Amino acid sequence: MSNQPTFTEVTEALFPTLEQYVPIVARVHGKNHPEFHDVHQLFNAILEKTLTADTKKPDLNEEFIQLRAVSNNYTVPDDVCESYEAVYQMLAKVDQAYQASLSPRSSRSI
Repeated sequence: MSNQPTFTEVTEALFPTLEQYVPIVARVHGKNHPEFHDVHQLFNAILEKTLTADTKKPDLNEEFIQLRAVSNNYTVPDDVCESYEAVYQMLAKVDQAYQASLSPRSSRSI
């Protein structure tokens, strides 16, 4: 049995902070980093699908593929604040937990 947190545990821990940080980072850094507006939209889609999935696991494959592409695999630009970096770190953790939930070896899928 893995000590890795489930997707549900990760989202419950990180979504409240992401809901606060993502719009602020988009407002502050969107002019110099317009790709972050896409990150904002993708996060909103992930959040909505997760919240409306009830007990089922949401299908977020496409959103995470796009998110990794837009963020260059969560690469933090050199000219941004710690909040921007924190958002990318949190999104990477959510992505990692989701991918782990898809693994056939994962006994704790969500």
